[in-house]
Amino acid sequence: MVTAGKVFKIAESTSLPSVASKLKGFKTEEDYEEGDYKFTLVTEVMNLSARENTVGGVYSHDYVLHIFHRGKIVPLPKTVEAMFNFAQHKKQLFLTVVEKKRIANFIANKLSEIIFEKLGGIVEARISPETLKGFHTKNPEDTKITFFDNVDIPNVDKLSLYGPDLVGTTLFDEYSKHGDLWYIVARAREYGYVVGVTRDASVTIFNLTDKNKYLEYVTKEIVPLILEFSR
Repeated sequence: MVTAGKVFKIAESTSLPSVASKLKGFKTEEDYEEGDYKFTLVTEVMNLSARENTVGGVYSHDYVLHIFHRGKIVPLPKTVEAMFNFAQHKKQLFLTVVEKKRIANFIANKLSEIIFEKLGGIVEARISPETLKGFHTKNPEDTKITFFDNVDIPNVDKLSLYGPDLVGTTLFDEYSKHGDLWYIVARAREYGYVVGVTRDASVTIFNLTDKNKYLEYVTKEIVPLILEFSR
């Protein structure tokens, strides 16, 4: 019942038609050999589609795991497939990868290499602590968890609060004075989703499995938070 993903900014000058043309038909194959084991590892962009202001598809990537089997370590091919979506918001292009943070970062870099032939064409997005706090105050009674970093108290790295009545506590205001809001979990009342958001635009919806609805929510509710920080 959990769907995770991350939003990125496009740092280089490009357009959605150009992105689509670079990704269309992309496929590479790599021969892998280890002892008696031989595999062909495939990386490809599948199900590419272009709609008004968006280009989306599935990034598919083969890699090799090593597992213990019958007294020895053997290689085993595995495929990860992640939905992605490029979207135009005002004059800025964004990429959302629907996968956990580590894999989303990996795929964002790979898409940057395909589209721009280098790393750095796609970079991390940012949400300011003040904007994230605004997300909290929009749903005050529905905030369940908050984390603070950049804490100025010696030998204290992070602070956290858990509970249904965070907005009514003086601790929230006190922690806000000593650190920056890094992570928040709140119920988005309009949608009924329980959403976790970090300042690096990692977004987890804990009670949703529909990836298309995930993308719709992120596009409508999270991207504006990033744009606010970018102004």
